[in-house]
Amino acid sequence: MDSLAQLEVLCERLYTSQDSTERIHAENTLKCFSTNVDYISQCQYILDNALTPYALMLASSSLLKQVTEHSLSLQLRIDIRASSKHNLVIIEVLSWVCWLVLIFVASQFTGLFFSEGNYLISYLASRGPELQSFVIGSLVQLLCRLTKFGWFDDDRFRDVAKESINFLSQATPDHYAIGLKILNQLVCEMNQPNPGMPSSHHRRVACSFRDQSLFQIFQISLTSLHQLKNDGFVLYASISRLQELALSLSLKCLSFDFVGTSIDESSEEFGTVQIPSSWKSVLEDFSTIQIFFDYYALTKPPIAKESLECLVRLASVRRSLFTNDAARSKFLDHLMSGTKEILRTGQGLADHDNYHEFCRLLGRFRINYQLSELVTMEGYGDWIRLVAEFTSKSLQSWQWASSSVYYLLGLWSRLVSSVPYLKGDAPSLLDEFVPKISEGFITSRLDSAQGGLPDDVSEHPLDNVDLLQDQLDCFPNLCRFQYESSSLFIINILEPILQMYMERAQLQTGDNSELSVVEAKLAWIVHIIAAILKVKQSVGCSVESQEVLDAELSARVLRLVNVADSGLHSQRYGELSKQRLDRAILAFFQSFRKSYVGDHAMHSSKQLYARLSDLIGLNDHLLLLDFFIRKVATNLKCYTECEEVIDHTLSLFLELASGYMTGKLLLKLDTVKFIVAHHTREHFPFLEENRCSRSRTTFYYTIGWLIFLEDSALVFKSSMDPLLQLFINLESTPDSLFRTDSVKFVLIGLMRDLRGIAMATNSRRTYGLLFDWIYPAHMPILLRGISHWSDTPEVTTPLLKFMAEFVLNKAQRLTFDTSSPNGILLFREVSKLLVAYGSRVLTLPNVTDIYAFKYKGIWICLTILSRALAGNYVNFGVFELYGDRALADVLDIALKMTLSIPLSDILAYRKLTKAYFAFVEVLFNSHLVFVLSLDIHTFTHIVGSLESGLKGLDAGISSQCASAIDNLAAFYFNNITMGEAPSSPAAINLSRHIAECPALLPEILKTLFEIVLFEDCSNQWSLSRPMLSLILINEQMFTDLKAQILASQAGDQHLRLASCFDKLMVDITRSLDSKNRDKFTQNLTVFRHDFRVK
Repeated sequence: MDSLAQLEVLCERLYTSQDSTERIHAENTLKCFSTNVDYISQCQYILDNALTPYALMLASSSLLKQVTEHSLSLQLRIDIRASSKHNLVIIEVLSWVCWLVLIFVASQFTGLFFSEGNYLISYLASRGPELQSFVIGSLVQLLCRLTKFGWFDDDRFRDVAKESINFLSQATPDHYAIGLKILNQLVCEMNQPNPGMPSSHHRRVACSFRDQSLFQIFQISLTSLHQLKNDGFVLYASISRLQELALSLSLKCLSFDFVGTSIDESSEEFGTVQIPSSWKSVLEDFSTIQIFFDYYALTKPPIAKESLECLVRLASVRRSLFTNDAARSKFLDHLMSGTKEILRTGQGLADHDNYHEFCRLLGRFRINYQLSELVTMEGYGDWIRLVAEFTSKSLQSWQWASSSVYYLLGLWSRLVSSVPYLKGDAPSLLDEFVPKISEGFITSRLDSAQGGLPDDVSEHPLDNVDLLQDQLDCFPNLCRFQYESSSLFIINILEPILQMYMERAQLQTGDNSELSVVEAKLAWIVHIIAAILKVKQSVGCSVESQEVLDAELSARVLRLVNVADSGLHSQRYGELSKQRLDRAILAFFQSFRKSYVGDHAMHSSKQLYARLSDLIGLNDHLLLLDFFIRKVATNLKCYTECEEVIDHTLSLFLELASGYMTGKLLLKLDTVKFIVAHHTREHFPFLEENRCSRSRTTFYYTIGWLIFLEDSALVFKSSMDPLLQLFINLESTPDSLFRTDSVKFVLIGLMRDLRGIAMATNSRRTYGLLFDWIYPAHMPILLRGISHWSDTPEVTTPLLKFMAEFVLNKAQRLTFDTSSPNGILLFREVSKLLVAYGSRVLTLPNVTDIYAFKYKGIWICLTILSRALAGNYVNFGVFELYGDRALADVLDIALKMTLSIPLSDILAYRKLTKAYFAFVEVLFNSHLVFVLSLDIHTFTHIVGSLESGLKGLDAGISSQCASAIDNLAAFYFNNITMGEAPSSPAAINLSRHIAECPALLPEILKTLFEIVLFEDCSNQWSLSRPMLSLILINEQMFTDLKAQILASQAGDQHLRLASCFDKLMVDITRSLDSKNRDKFTQNLTVFRHDFRVK
């Protein structure tokens, strides 16, 4: 860079230019600062001398990237220290941080992290108040990243909280704010994994930070809150900013991942907050909870909202934290008093964010406290009355509070569920309030329909599936609390609306807007009845009377079904309101089936069927099933473009068919016989609609299930005639026409249909019927399709997914006769298909959406091969014996496909990750000789990927990687360690690979120990297997690792931890038999427990 001024101009262009060409040029020119370690000293020079905030931003962000992504040499650290010495002159004028200078000078040989960290503290102290907020934020992030990465390198890094206190002790609001920002960012940094740090190391740092600093920081936040509330030293213009930072710090401390559960931050839900016992005295102090209520009362949004968020966390603190029941009751009393005051005054609840957060706070009472605890509180009567009034008002404001009502309904549902367990004389008062809330909810839903909300999926409450489910899941308990009065209320509302709908059906034309409102009201009521039927338990009501009331409600819905498909309404299938009503009816069918039609309910529910017989003439299961299936057939015939209704209908159809008893009953119905015999687009137009093509798999899965229930080869063959005709048409199509759209859509549909049929084969006999039908006659079409359409994922994906299902040996369905070559023949077809696809897809150029274009097809190929290799229906030795290249070719192309994908991409896409590691496990388990024959670069890449898989959060993938490593280590132990000299070519190859990469296995063993010792692993048994194999390979490797782990722990713990390591190998012999492995697993469990004891 010619001059600092030129650099400042480029930085300004990088961050502010509207011209993309200018920005790209600036980015390429300045990239060296973040990628080349030689520019670190220049970054510090920029920080010291640049005048524009954009140059400072470049320097801080570049340093952050360097620290995160590069391992810096000792000489470079010394150079950086020398380049920053001139800053001491500036620092010395700041008397309140003079001690930092001494530490800086004394730390010249402690490495980059510590010297850089002190330089940043000093820099923020001297120049922070004059910097732009985004520059301060970047510098603070750099400081905290350095602190985290150097946490175990030097004890003084752990004094960052003390360094921040020096900012808080200054008389300027700007320094105070910087100190709070540092602590906020530090807690956030420690709580989140970093790309440049293994998850096991992150967890070690986070646990150490939790134990040594987090409580102190939380106390700092409380002290700051009290000081900012009471003292007048801060200007009014700055106080709200400081209050928000202090509250944010408290919230981050309370939201810390205390036990390593990796909570999804995109979700509002979380479990009990596992605050450490050392926090007990502060949490039991009344002033702690009161300060947040005070700040809610004194401040405006968004500060008030953060106060409530802190209270939500405090309300979720684990029960065992408190000294005794009296302390916990006192804590609950404070919570109830605070919330009661907010309910009484309504202060701040006009703000939507405050309102929503307050509903969450009330909802936490259902999670952490029992009804028996609440009723014993002195102010319970007033509190429950105010909560009931608040809930009723919220229900009336349905449009404003729709996303918040869930928490209130959840609270009431939990209270009602606890009534049977309530002991003592203290009244719950639920009898008085719950019926009003139930009626209020129903009325509010009908009001929302009358309000005529727009038909936008994201806005209409009936289209918001998740919110609808949340609300309806909580509601049944409220209705069944006093079921007789609730059901009567529903019937009285439903009857006039149903009567109006019946009258409209007789008209030739009708007002669409009026009918839409009526259908919306009916949809809500049907959804509510469906939710009630899903939950059968009730308080203070006999089973018989429940069944009668269920029948009363169900009869009205069943009458509605007949009306909805008659007269004028039969012409409205394209209307959204009609589709919503039909989705509600299908939800009712599913709930009714689960409670009264399933296999376990076939011989019960006599009262319900007796009452249904009186009301509508349906007196047994068969008649009701026929009613359901006729509605299924109607939907499949009349809905041609509505994918949601089609999918919901097919889901119900499959549920009915897959039950053993209900499936047998369905075969007796004429409607079902017609569907099985006429599953063509002429009778079911949705099969011709491309947007519904995914639904075809479910449709044919159900058809296949019903066909195979007949257990007749003749029925199967006749039912497959429509698909046979499609094959014949494709086979007669010349190559010149095979790339047309008509062939494309036929091929897509056919593959989806066949996959559904294949999914339904669950026995050797049924699979044999399908195999004999498709092989060898129709297999060439699959190869032809993949060859012609390899560049079109729309075609290859369903084709490959069919093959993935076809080769899956579930329930041992792929069991051929001992004299049958079918297993080998099937694998040869798999090999030809995968080689044809792989050889073509590897030559295709990359596109923007590379996952859909390439990666998806590759992971399905890996799944096919994994299933074929592990299916236990092929003797793979036959291929080499007879010189058949099928196995060698398919393994070669699969390996090329995996190597074409960067490991970072493999780990980034969940399905690709699962398929890759499943494939690698199979290779190491059954085809290790092939793996060992690979070149050193490929071998180390694959084994290195296993280490990455171990570090992931998915326990299943971690176990697969552990199994693969164990197979490799066991082979080494048995053939090299215990052998006189490597004799087989595979053993010679492995010996050579390990000799060229001696750190490969020690690194894996280190990773395994870190996971077991420092993470909450749920697959310890699986991880113990490769640990023993690796230890026995080379005991010196284990000794060195032991020394490394001990060196990373506190000195006063070395003797105890060394003893733990000694006990780990007690009674362990030099063998890998199952008895020795089990003993090591037992020792490892004890070792892990003893090692983690504080």
